[in-house]
Amino acid sequence: MEIQYQNIKFRSKRLAIVEQAIDIINEYQADGYDLTLRQLYYQFVARALIANTDKEYASLGRTINKARLGGYVSWSAIVDRTRTVKRNPHWDGPEHIIESAAEGFGLDTRSTQKHYLEVWVEKDALIGVIERICNELDVSFLSCRGFVSQSAMWRAAMRLIDKESDGKETTIIHLGDHDPSGMDMTRDIQDRLEMFGSSVMVDRVALNMDQVEEYDPPPNPTKLTDSRSKTYIPIYGYDSWELDALDPRVISSIIKKSIMKKTNVKKWKECKVEQEKCRQELVSVSDNWQDIVNYLIEKGLME
Repeated sequence: MEIQYQNIKFRSKRLAIVEQAIDIINEYQADGYDLTLRQLYYQFVARALIANTDKEYASLGRTINKARLGGYVSWSAIVDRTRTVKRNPHWDGPEHIIESAAEGFGLDTRSTQKHYLEVWVEKDALIGVIERICNELDVSFLSCRGFVSQSAMWRAAMRLIDKESDGKETTIIHLGDHDPSGMDMTRDIQDRLEMFGSSVMVDRVALNMDQVEEYDPPPNPTKLTDSRSKTYIPIYGYDSWELDALDPRVISSIIKKSIMKKTNVKKWKECKVEQEKCRQELVSVSDNWQDIVNYLIEKGLME
């Protein structure tokens, strides 16, 4: 969806950046992923194409903005996950809502599982990455947006306690930045959920030091103004790392591995089979809607 709105010409150096951006975007779109500007920026940094500085981030943002206006980069390639329009759904007829219901119909495929799981991610900008894998595996997910508010934390605790009263073992799979606040968020979640009465286990699966060493994301200077840096720096030093810097495919893989460790695959697949059977029944109703209406009219059950 490249649409030109302005006549923009790039010099060779800037054009090379645009072409590199298009290559990265195409690589991720081939796997079904879209990118935020920050994720695209970290891909540039990880590939040693630009330096990891605020100046370079701003410069890349200006370049991509011009590239989109100039018709070089698709308008669907870079997403803003924080600004979406909400609206009521509409259909062309009753059969179409049934068809839509068939597509969206879902049993609780984890109802027979021993473990109740939720995936929490620190940043709203990454919700699109975790949404895909969580929907695939039928696990609830939450964007924490930093430290979770007291209201949201209490509601989460009540939700978890309800599952625990049904005999479930509860786990929060948590992902956050490897920086003073991001590391402390995991502790904060555990402490406050326990305070509200939940026996949940909070499992921090990313970003951890072993992943920093394995994937080598670009470092950022630790914010000395963060009061938690006093405990962070003696352990990890003056560098910190953002979760956004990990390849989205890596993040999805980490989440999937964590979920499947606590999943009885046989029971889960049995639920999936039953779910598909129900969906096909709804599709059949949609496909034969007019015949059903005619039958009801014939029997005097409809006018």
